[in-house]
Amino acid sequence: MSAIALRLYSVLMWLGQPLLRRKLASRGQAEPGYLHGVEERFGHYTQPAESRSELVWVHAVSLGETRTASLLLQGLREQQPGIRILLTHGTATGRSEGAALLQPGDVQVWQPWDSAGAVRRFMAHFQPRVGLLMETEIWPNLVAVAAERSVPLVLVNGRLSEKSLLQALRVAPLSMPAYGALTAVYAQTDDDARRFRQAGAHVTGILGNLKFDATPDAAQCARGTAWREMPTRPVLMFASSREGEEALLLDAMKNTTLSNAADRPVLLVVPRHPQRFDEVAALAQSRGLTVSRRSAWIDGPAPDHEAMAADVWLGDSLGEMALYYSLSEVALLGGSFAPVGGQNLIEAAACGCPVVMGPHTFNFADAAELAESTGAAFRVGDMEAALQGALQLVADPAAQKRASRAGLAFAAHHRGATVRTVAALKVYLDRAAGSAQQPAVVR
Repeated sequence: MSAIALRLYSVLMWLGQPLLRRKLASRGQAEPGYLHGVEERFGHYTQPAESRSELVWVHAVSLGETRTASLLLQGLREQQPGIRILLTHGTATGRSEGAALLQPGDVQVWQPWDSAGAVRRFMAHFQPRVGLLMETEIWPNLVAVAAERSVPLVLVNGRLSEKSLLQALRVAPLSMPAYGALTAVYAQTDDDARRFRQAGAHVTGILGNLKFDATPDAAQCARGTAWREMPTRPVLMFASSREGEEALLLDAMKNTTLSNAADRPVLLVVPRHPQRFDEVAALAQSRGLTVSRRSAWIDGPAPDHEAMAADVWLGDSLGEMALYYSLSEVALLGGSFAPVGGQNLIEAAACGCPVVMGPHTFNFADAAELAESTGAAFRVGDMEAALQGALQLVADPAAQKRASRAGLAFAAHHRGATVRTVAALKVYLDRAAGSAQQPAVVR
């Protein structure tokens, strides 16, 4: 049954290639990065072919996974100086972020489309000695072809939500062999491990979340803290907001009556996807709100800056989340007010910024529950309740400071996953290079 399911899936993926080309052309209008190296998606490369066992393949599909991969790559390079990395991505933001991680001898290309032909060409061309898949990326042909070529595939920093598990179980004849063929899975939490086992995977270790080991940029934190002293109004951030959520916040703010107009916060909105910056600015302006964009700032929202009079600040830059969190008294968690599963709140905690989150955090359920239990985050049922909760926190400096300290302690307490993961991966890197060692179960 599983072989039949894989053949049917392969036919569908082959037939879907023209649709992928059209989708890339469409997305490339807003994000030109999608128009770069399109043929790589189908297994055709301009880079020289590699000899076997030279490259360690790391796949980080998008921006968040790529930032997490940077921690893993730093640890791997410290353990094995001179290691050569093959870095793949699925999104333009991930590839742009990943370019900064490359060192001489490394290679960066797109993840191959999961047709049997594209994956086989990818494997034959680069001949990686081991594949490290970040967090969630399991593709049936990718796993099957790796097994054909005896390339170990290890899922690192693995997470699997209940929603994703149910989706996998609906296509069990296809998904369970793919999960089962992974060489190892290193899960973030006990709950992730349980779900992976239900999906058919062999869980080799539960090592924690690499994201806790990310250190916020000190210069950004210092700048954000300094800028925070400039405004006469408190700053309420909407972090990594998703489509539809900004309208909820703007409408809730419009309907909120404050006893003192000076207490009305300035909204710092940082959309999750950069192609939506202009859309969000227009959305605010359509409601009669004035907008000041981060890209127009030089020395921040100084007292004589036009930003001081604006209703909304638009965080239209990449790689400055530490600055934004340090500038804000409290942050609403994007993706948690629409049913998309929430965003990572660990960076906010590490910057000492309290978080108010909505009901939808299934993609980061364990981190969200832990943060809530320590007082670093607060859960509400909808946007109106989130705004009221944030305003109450802003109005109570003592409570805000307690939540800030709780976030710092929460982030510090869970560090160490990178060291554990690098140590666990050594056996696969050594074995792929010819060692006879056997994998160890790590917890």
